[in-house]
Amino acid sequence: MTQSVKELLREYNGLLSGHFCLTSGLHSDTYFQCAKLYEHPQAVEQLGKKLAEKLVGVEFDTIISPAIGAMIIGYETAKQAGKRFLFVERKDGVLQLRRDYKLTKGEKVVILEDVITTARTINETIEAIKGFEPEIIGVASIVDRTKGQTNYDITSLLQVNPITYEAENCPLCAKNLPLVKPGSRNMISEKGGN
Repeated sequence: MTQSVKELLREYNGLLSGHFCLTSGLHSDTYFQCAKLYEHPQAVEQLGKKLAEKLVGVEFDTIISPAIGAMIIGYETAKQAGKRFLFVERKDGVLQLRRDYKLTKGEKVVILEDVITTARTINETIEAIKGFEPEIIGVASIVDRTKGQTNYDITSLLQVNPITYEAENCPLCAKNLPLVKPGSRNMISEKGGN
């Protein structure tokens, strides 16, 4: 990989500073918008290769990613690893395995996300496929910002510990800084101060 993950994120405006509401509801001064990388296939190819290399010692059959944010990196990583790729998507607010996708009982699966903060979407993805009784072999991501506070051993390209705040105790809100939620769910931009 010719550039580090942080360099790629900065180059393509995927690493933002400001006052952000994360998908988890927490507030932070740092936001990773990996979707900005998806405008540049050569950057995605670099990241997919690097993730596939990190998964070389893992025996698995399929990569599954949640739509929409992780689909492209999940697909590219599966391509680089020579594995099958599926995605789960929301219907009525619930992640589901749709489009006549199926898993076999015991199929070895890696769940791949773009950014993991609380692992809520990982849990929802596992819930969406558990009826097929696959074997969850691992969890991977471009960015792991969990600070090790999940039940998963996450394989990632970048581990960061950005500061996060509960919305009711956010000093950025207290400073009345504009709050932005740049992700795919319920994008907002408003004055801080909850």
